Amino acid sequence: MISTVVWGTGNVGRAAIRAVEAHPKLKLAAVLVHDPGKVGRDAGDLAGLDHGLGLAATDDIDAALTQGPGAVVYAASGDIRPDEALADIARAIRAGAVVVTPALYPLYDQRNAPPEFREPMLAAIADGGGSLFVSGVDPGWGNDVLPLLISGLGTTIDAIRCQEIFDYSTYEQEESVRHLVGMGQPMDYEPLMLAPSIPTMVWGGQIRLMARALGVELDDIRETLERRPLATTVTTRTMGEFAAGTQGAVRFEVQGIVDGEPLIVIEHVTRIHASCAPDWPTPPDGDGAHRVIIEGRPRIEVTVEATDEGENRSAGGNATAVGRLVGAVDWLVDAEPGLYDALDVPLRPAVGRLGRK
Repeated sequence: MISTVVWGTGNVGRAAIRAVEAHPKLKLAAVLVHDPGKVGRDAGDLAGLDHGLGLAATDDIDAALTQGPGAVVYAASGDIRPDEALADIARAIRAGAVVVTPALYPLYDQRNAPPEFREPMLAAIADGGGSLFVSGVDPGWGNDVLPLLISGLGTTIDAIRCQEIFDYSTYEQEESVRHLVGMGQPMDYEPLMLAPSIPTMVWGGQIRLMARALGVELDDIRETLERRPLATTVTTRTMGEFAAGTQGAVRFEVQGIVDGEPLIVIEHVTRIHASCAPDWPTPPDGDGAHRVIIEGRPRIEVTVEATDEGENRSAGGNATAVGRLVGAVDWLVDAEPGLYDALDVPLRPAVGRLGRK
């Protein structure tokens, strides 16, 4: 059994505890929390399980890492605290652990990551002998292994489009929804996530991964952006009111240009309410989905819908990201220490988990 620490118990961490507990090769060794109110609570309670796990959450990072865990699932946010996340992850790698995380976007495509992200990780690996695999859902399997797998079913491939289409009123991270993405803000507000070059920073690695796997050279990576205001004030279940005239929908593309044409495209269509931008692509049931479209012969379209935590679509997406990461832990433990990306780490069948509670 691989002793595994889950670091963070938010939207991703809850799912990580459940995934580690369910995995036949992993043993939950510690759960690290930042909130003093969570210290001492049972991990099963924090994960939303209907039973306790007999393991109390702790904020003692030293104690958790000096146990010499085989793996760490780093589930703390890196969106607005990248320096702290980088330091935490390096610390875990130096303790000899395999680390899996969705937290650091530049390291999804680790080969082309900026030196300020890549070099500290390589130094930590050299010091401690651990490994790192960074992935998620989008960016993540929704625009690396899934479209690449489906492309192999085609005879000719003209273009690949990966879409995330979501109602963000189901996304229980108000700070990110209102300030990073800009929902409910005046139309002259510039959200950080939509600022020029930021979409490429987040999703450009996925464009490069797909291009590398497909054996094509990119001319460039470009961005497009459209925003729409709410026609009427709407009230959401989790985040309250969003006023008429404020940003209610966003559509952007990160385009991989091949021979002058956008042939590898990652598109996001995000709304705070279904009434906004109804002419844009919609998911099958209104809540959210990930879709891959392979233009070519034959034309192939696959839509993935995942739900968790009471049929919540955002929680379902988080759970699939966690499944990809936690499912890679035993493969990484058997591999040589190093930095890995989605093309290195196979997506494997859930061996030993069918019917397991």
